[in-house]
Amino acid sequence: MTKTIIKTNKLCKTFSSGGIQQHVLKNLDISLVEGDFTIIMGSSGSGKSTLLYAISGMDKPTIGEIDFAGNNLSKLNNDQLAIFRRNHCGFVFQQIHLLDNMSVLDNILASGLLVHKNRKELVKRTKELLVQVGIQENSWSKFPTQLSGGEAQRVGIVRAIINNPKVLFADEPTGALNSASSDSVLDVITNVNRNGQSVVLVTHDIKTALRGNRILYLRDGVICGDLQLGDYSEVENVDRSEKLKHFLTEMGW
Repeated sequence: MTKTIIKTNKLCKTFSSGGIQQHVLKNLDISLVEGDFTIIMGSSGSGKSTLLYAISGMDKPTIGEIDFAGNNLSKLNNDQLAIFRRNHCGFVFQQIHLLDNMSVLDNILASGLLVHKNRKELVKRTKELLVQVGIQENSWSKFPTQLSGGEAQRVGIVRAIINNPKVLFADEPTGALNSASSDSVLDVITNVNRNGQSVVLVTHDIKTALRGNRILYLRDGVICGDLQLGDYSEVENVDRSEKLKHFLTEMGW
């Protein structure tokens, strides 16, 4: 039985610049299902990142409501939103934002200790997750500047999921990586999702979008397309690729 984890009601976001109002999100009613790997696509300026920031509690909508696992984010103040994000959300961005003066292990522990009080258990979980994403023990004491881009992003993913978030939010997580590093990062996110983690990811890249099971297409602040793509498989699936490309063509990609 599917369970809705995020639901919006008449979600709007407006920015003002020079006395001119720009309506970035327009009366969005969307429902995101627990355990899904949801991809948000659209042309530049369509409102993709704005939508992600709104539903994750990073930014407040101008009008409308957001129900996140039974919590009305629209009614929380900034301090309450910060606590909510810390306990229920994980974030991965194009820029990785690891702390350069802390080791790989300490970068993750610093985030985990904000929620978990049992340091011994947290260290154990951190090490297990690092091994799962291909970061071996000889790299745990390294600083972020000593890692490749792909390695650093994989560490960033571990940091994002260390507190068992209800949703992992990702905004162009492979945008600054080469092809090989992108594949390794996407493999990690895919496996995290297969283990039950809900994922919402913004991308403009078709290869990345193929990892999702649901594609939402945003145009001028409105969801104009919703494609159920099914579960991803490592075996090359021409039909899956063609289905996505046909959908994007219909959307005016």
